[in-house]
Amino acid sequence: MQQPIIDGLQYANWSEKVFRQMREGGVDAVHVTITYHETFRETVLNIEKWNRWFEQFPDLIMQGRTAADIDRARETGRTAIFFGSQNPSCIEDDIGLIEILHTLGLRFMQLTYNNQSLLATGCYEDDDTGLTRMGRQVVAEMNRVGLVVDMSHSGERSTLEAIEHSSRPIAITHANPHTWHPALRNKSDTVLRALGDTGGMLGFSIYPHHLQNGSDCTLQSFCDMIARTADLMGPQNVGIGTDLCQDQPDSIVEWMRVGRWTKEIDYGEGSAAKPGFPPMPDWFQDNRDFGAITQGLRSTGLSEGDIAGIMGNNWYRFFAESFGPKG
Repeated sequence: MQQPIIDGLQYANWSEKVFRQMREGGVDAVHVTITYHETFRETVLNIEKWNRWFEQFPDLIMQGRTAADIDRARETGRTAIFFGSQNPSCIEDDIGLIEILHTLGLRFMQLTYNNQSLLATGCYEDDDTGLTRMGRQVVAEMNRVGLVVDMSHSGERSTLEAIEHSSRPIAITHANPHTWHPALRNKSDTVLRALGDTGGMLGFSIYPHHLQNGSDCTLQSFCDMIARTADLMGPQNVGIGTDLCQDQPDSIVEWMRVGRWTKEIDYGEGSAAKPGFPPMPDWFQDNRDFGAITQGLRSTGLSEGDIAGIMGNNWYRFFAESFGPKG
């Protein structure tokens, strides 16, 4: 059996069509966003929704809680779904909800989504004050139970402090190097080196606002960027985190960007003139296109072992080391 294909982040408009495309593309595991700005109770309602999908499509998807579930999914021809949150809203102001949510299957949680949170500073804020007092306590509790610290939407200082403060490797599940494309969400070489030095993981994003030349980014440019970043961080510390928002209506962008924190509309960088989702590059439209990335990586001179790591083995190892209680 070939190496697994694992995607470090998707937020699709979930449907039987998407689940079947996962199977057609041989995607073995996906970290899915189940909550942005929802409260704890609203997040539980989203988990209930996923439970119905697991019931309705048991031949296509199953819930993942450990890396061993990826093995089970592969043996039974399914995709393992791992839950994540793009904001700490789901724990409200109660550190005890971290363990509860982990018990319910949450495996990743971002400390911020663009803005300042109770825990850290988002990448859109003017001043990054780093981890807050609660943030340091939450990181320690996430480390204890096996909930991965995700800093994809966080500012530079906050991200570096999370890397330093966390006793377990953290993840940036969906972002690219700032030197390749200077989006606010993309990460500096300083952050990427620190992430690699501590065994953390970076998932490369295919969301057009994170790409050089946006929707017109070429597969060659994307794969060359991956090869350079593998040299910077170590090829064992990088994977794919597409940030695929397939079939989502443009109205969903408003919830993602705005939530309940403002009465104005904030569509985020690069999209003020064109609210809504930008078109994906022609070489990656949905889950059936992971093979194109594999082929593109071969043209960069990366070894087959490194390519296998990037396409899934590195995430598999990270899942295996990260999702259980701290020993």
